[in-house]
Parts: sequence; C-alpha cells; structure tokens
Amino acid sequence: MAETILCTCARAIPEILARELEALGFPIVAIHAAGVETRGTFEDCLVLNLRLRTAHRVLYRLGSWRVRTPDDMYEAVRNLPWEDWIDADGYVCVVGSIKTSSIDNSQYAHQRCKDGIVDRIRGRKGRRPDAGPDTTQTVVFLFWQNDDCMVYIDTSGTPLSERGYRLQPGRAPLRETLAAAIVLSTRWSPGEAFVNPMCGSGTLAIEAGLIAQNIAPSVDRDNFGFMHVLPYDDGRWQDLVEEARSEEHTDPVSTIIATDRDNRAIDATRANARRAGVVLETRTCDFRGTRIPDPPGVVVLNPEYGLRLGDTTVLRGVYKEIGDFFKQSCLGYTGYVFTGNLELAKHIGLRSSRRIPFWTADIESRLVEFELYEGTRKQRSGDDV
Repeated sequence: MAETILCTCARAIPEILARELEALGFPIVAIHAAGVETRGTFEDCLVLNLRLRTAHRVLYRLGSWRVRTPDDMYEAVRNLPWEDWIDADGYVCVVGSIKTSSIDNSQYAHQRCKDGIVDRIRGRKGRRPDAGPDTTQTVVFLFWQNDDCMVYIDTSGTPLSERGYRLQPGRAPLRETLAAAIVLSTRWSPGEAFVNPMCGSGTLAIEAGLIAQNIAPSVDRDNFGFMHVLPYDDGRWQDLVEEARSEEHTDPVSTIIATDRDNRAIDATRANARRAGVVLETRTCDFRGTRIPDPPGVVVLNPEYGLRLGDTTVLRGVYKEIGDFFKQSCLGYTGYVFTGNLELAKHIGLRSSRRIPFWTADIESRLVEFELYEGTRKQRSGDDV
C-alpha cells in the first residue's frame, strides 16, 4: 500500500531532489525546506535508496497524529503494529527532530517513543528488542513539531551521503550528496567534458563519473536501515541491484579530468575513483596546468574560501588567477566556482550568469556560473558576481 515517503536533503537542494524523484516516476506531494514528500510502497524505498543522488535519508511514514504531551505520543506510537516491522529479538534506535513546547528534552521524547515501540512488541511477542544509539540496524525517526507528530522507518539508516567509496576524504571534503547536487546544477551533460581542477579527494569528479557511467550511487553499499526490518526481501533487493548494474556504461561517455597540486590529494582521488568504479583522467599539477579538451564542457573549481581553510589575503590572488585561467584556457566552456565567500568571488573579475545557492554545513555558499564565450576577454570586473 502506498504511504508517504519523506526524502530528506540539505537546504537549497529540494528542487534538485524533486527532479530526481520525477525522473524515477514518483509524484511530488510537497517540497519542504530540507526534503521532498512523495508516495510509494516500502519496496519503493529500496529503489529510492539505491538511485537517489542528492537525498540524505529515505523515511517511510507509519503514523501521523496531533499530540500534546509525551504520554499522548507514547500511546499513539504504542498503537502501531511494530511487531510486523521489528524482530522481538532485534535492535532499534530512535532518532528525530523535536520542536515542541510540550517537551524541553529531545532525548526524553526519543525515550518515550522507544518505550511505545518495545512495550507494543513485548505485549504481542512476550519479549522486546534491545535499543540504543546504533544507527546501523533498525532506525525509527520521530518528527514532533508543535502538536504535529509523525513516526517513520528510516530506511536508509546511515546517511546516503556515505556511498562507501571515499575512504580517503582529504581536507574539508564536500559531502557526496552535495557534490552530486552541484554537478546536477551545472549545464553539463554526459558526453561532454567535465574538468575539475583543485579536485581534493575527487568527490565532484567521481559524482560526475557516476552520472556519466549511469552507476547508481548506492549500488556498492552493503548496509541500509531497510535490511533490518521484517518486510525486507533480500531477493528483491538483489534483483534491483542487478538491474542497476545492467544499465551501467562500461565504456566512459565523457572525459572527466581531476587535477590537484597535492600528490596526496591525487592519490586519494585515484583510490576513491577505483572504489567507485569510475574512470577519471588524473594529474598532479597547478590548476592552470590542467588539460582542457575541446568544448563543449564545464570546468568546476571548489577553491578554499577563507572561512575554514586558507588566508583571505592570499586567496584574493588565487581567485583572480582562476578568472585569468577561465579567460585564457577555457573559452567555449561554462565555468563554475563553488565558494562560501562571495567577496572573494568578485576577484575572479568576470560577470556571472548565475549564482546558485547551497549550504555546506552551516555556511551559505554559491555555485557561481560564468559563460566563457569569446567575448569573455573583454569583460571587466564588477559587483555582478
């Protein structure tokens, strides 16, 4: 039976996530600040966990109520058929988002929700599952805002950003789901070149490679929350994985280039790309030495921006050099700079065509786009960035 499915994501990403869901044939019920609601079956959650690139978690709703007190919430939760979902000899972890004046301690809310679950199972089965903080097994998500209360099975468990390929993260790495959202926000299409100087541990280039080779982002993950609930059908999951594998492109359809001046970053990029199964062209060099194939294509840089790494005085010169690199080496491309410092971005010295908002942790950021047509050489610096 179709139920509400909430796919969570970072702020500013829901519109991108909604397009992914529509491409997979799922209806858009509502778009929130950090998530998108759709409808589907529990089995549909397996598909979404496997194929969504920008989602953080896939939550399958079991109940929704108006409650005023922790005891009201406990009774509502206890009335759900948990014995159909959680093994009496299993394990459950309760996490959530609590924003209500009814309670001033979110851990107490989690505790009462857990009590409702295990008391129901003990009443039906004569024994109860263990409970604790481990999110690698069965995870229940409690949402309680004002008087609105909802309970979900977290079918992802650990966040979907944890693809499994990035065992060498490098310095200040982009989360994989954010990197996928950045790639999907550019004008790049598989078949065109994707060039990523200053690649760090290679997350942007690898996410582009997964898209170019049509590799499902979670196809190599070996653990999800849905694997630990009673309705899970391992045979069906294996069929979905096999189907996704059969759709992969074994021969690369795009030239994807990742460069960095740090040998350790390139070593990490190569190792991570091997684990992800993507084909990259890698080289240790300054960004200005990056090979730029014939257009069309995009060149995407994620330079330091002085809030966590780097010194802003030095970085002004780096951003100016990025603008020079765009003008001198990248004509015919579309250039992108992902930064959390728009003051530094002004030093690129080119007029931007778009500034796409993102959030990285608590930092408001922009993906700044530059159309690098022949007339770019004549453009002047200004506040348009």
